[in-house]
Amino acid sequence: MKSLTSRRARAIVVAIAAGSLALTGCSENKGTSSNKDSKKDQKEASAQSKPVTYGNAAASQGPAAAVAGAKEGGTIQVYQEAGLSHLDPGQIYVSDAGQISNLIFRGLTNFKEDGKGGVSVVGDIATDSGQSSDGGKTWTYKLKDGIKDQNGNEITSADVRHTFERQFAKFIFDGPPYVRSWLAGNQYKDDPRKLLPDGGFGKKHLPDSVLETPDDKTVVFHFDTARPDFPQTLAMPGYSIVPEKTDTKEKYDKAPVSLGPYKISEYKVGKSLKLVKNDQWNADSDSVRHQYVDGWSIDFGVTESTQTKRLIADQGVSKNAIQFTGSVESTQIQDVISNAAINKRTIKGYQPYVMQLTFNLDRVKNKAVRDAVTYAVNSKSLIAGEGGAYGGDVAPNLFAPTLPGYEKDYDPYGRLKTPQGNIEKAKELLKDVPAAEKKLVFAYGNTEQGQKRKVAIEDALGKVGIDVVSKEVDAASYYEQIGKVKNPYDIYITGWGQDWPSPATVVTPVYDPSLVGDGQSNYSHIKDPEVQKLIDKALGQEPTEAAATWKEAHKYILEKVNPAAPLWYTKQFQLYGSNIGGARYSTESSYIDVNNLFLKS
Repeated sequence: MKSLTSRRARAIVVAIAAGSLALTGCSENKGTSSNKDSKKDQKEASAQSKPVTYGNAAASQGPAAAVAGAKEGGTIQVYQEAGLSHLDPGQIYVSDAGQISNLIFRGLTNFKEDGKGGVSVVGDIATDSGQSSDGGKTWTYKLKDGIKDQNGNEITSADVRHTFERQFAKFIFDGPPYVRSWLAGNQYKDDPRKLLPDGGFGKKHLPDSVLETPDDKTVVFHFDTARPDFPQTLAMPGYSIVPEKTDTKEKYDKAPVSLGPYKISEYKVGKSLKLVKNDQWNADSDSVRHQYVDGWSIDFGVTESTQTKRLIADQGVSKNAIQFTGSVESTQIQDVISNAAINKRTIKGYQPYVMQLTFNLDRVKNKAVRDAVTYAVNSKSLIAGEGGAYGGDVAPNLFAPTLPGYEKDYDPYGRLKTPQGNIEKAKELLKDVPAAEKKLVFAYGNTEQGQKRKVAIEDALGKVGIDVVSKEVDAASYYEQIGKVKNPYDIYITGWGQDWPSPATVVTPVYDPSLVGDGQSNYSHIKDPEVQKLIDKALGQEPTEAAATWKEAHKYILEKVNPAAPLWYTKQFQLYGSNIGGARYSTESSYIDVNNLFLKS
C-alpha cells in the first residue's frame, strides 16, 4: 500500500492521531494493569503512532486475509440494549447501526485494519481508495466488476450517483452532512439541499460539474475546494451504496438492500434482527470482510447487566454471544477481571469519544449558569457508573486523546484538580442568578446507564442549588430527540468522536453555526459568529496550518461560549462467549471487530 502524493501533508497530521488509536489495537486482554494508569495509556498511545495510508488497487483486492483457525458455520448471538434508530445508510451516524453496516452494506471505500493498530483506506466496491486531480478538488473512482446487490442486480455508476443525490432529500436528516455540503459548495453553503431539492427522485440530477458518471463504471466528484479527506469520508457507513431500483425512500429505513456478506431475513423493530448469508456477495471482491458464520441473531432490550451475567456464566447460546456496542456492566467488572478464564474473553481499548454535558443555548442563555454547571459536575461519579478506570478518564476539555491538537493539560475549569466538582466556585457563580434560571430540564436515555447518569447529575447539581428536572427519553431515538432544534430540554449528555483523525470532524459537525437544524449534530445550537469565522478559516487551510486555528477555535468555544461541560473520555471493555473466535478490538470502530469473527465449534 502507498500514500497518494496529495496526501503527504495530511499524513503528518494523521500520524499524530492514529497513534492514539493504536493504543486500542490490543487484540485481547492479557490481564495487565494498563487500565489502572490512564496517563500511561495516553503516553503509550502517542508512542505507538502510525500513519493512516491510502490503499492502491492491490490492497483493495479480495479476499480478505484469512483469520487463523477460522471455521465456517453457526450463528453468532448478539446482545444489545437499545434498538436501532435507523437502518437506511443515509441516516446512519451512530455506532450501533455502524456495527450492523459492517455486515450488510458496502461503500466506495472502506477502512482496513492490520490487527496491530494500523489502519488504511482501501477501495470497497471501487478498485482503489480514489484518484485525485486538480489539486485535490476532483476525485475519480472506478467500480470493481461483478458487484451485485442481494437481488442480483449489478451495481453501476448510476447507483452511486443515486446514493449521493438522495442525500439531498428531506427524508435523509440524521446522517453525516459532509458530502452533501461539499458537493453543494460555497454557493449553497446556507442550505445545501437547494442544489437538488427532490434528492434526484425527479427528472433533475446533480450537474456534471459536481457529480459525473461518464460510463457505467466511472464516478467523478468535483468540489470547489480541495478535499484531501474524501476517501476517509466515503468509508463512513452513512455513504454506503443504495441501489436506485430498490430505493423505497422513507420505507427503506426498515428494509434496506444488502451488498455485504449478510442480508436481513427478519427485522422486528426494537426486538430482534436476524441476518443470513447474502449469496450475491463475492469474497474475491472484498479485502476486509469475511462470511465465516451462517448468520447473526441480534436481540435488543438486553440490559448491560444481563449481557454481562449471561457472558460470565457462558452457558448454552451465550457461548456464541458478543456485546455489540455495550460494555461490561460496572458492578460486575471485578467478577470479570478477578477470574483469569473470564478475563481472557475480553477486549479493551481507548475510544475517540468525549462525553459532555451539552447545554441547549436557546434555553440556557446565562453563561454564569453554564460555567457553574461545568464546575459542579462530578466526573468521578459519572465514570464510576461506566466502570471506573475501565470505563474512562476525566476529560478536562473537548478534544479526545485520539485527536490531533489534543492538549492533556488544557483544563480551563480545573476538571483534573477537582474531578468531583468545585462546589464553592459553582455556588459563587450562581449567587446572583435568579431562581428561575437555576431550574434545568435534564434529558437522559431509558437504559441502566442512563439511570446511573441521571443520579450522578442530579446529585452534583443539587449540591450547588440547581433544581434538576429529569426527563426520560427513549434510548433508541435519543439523539433524534435531542437533535430537534425545538427540543424541550436544557441539558443532555452527548458523546462525539472523530469521524476520521482531524479536528474538522469534531469542531465542524458539533459547533458549526451553519449546521443548526433538526437532525444536525450541533446539539447546543451554538451560533457564535467568531466560531463560524474560525471554522471557515481552518477549513480553507492546509492541515498543518489549520492545526493552530482548530486549537484557537477549541479554546474560544470552551472558554468564551461554553456550550458543553467536558465530562469523560471513554474506554471500551467488552466480553464475549467462549466459542467466539477471531475477537479483536477494532481501532476503527472502537468496538469488537465484527468482520473477523467465527465460531470455534
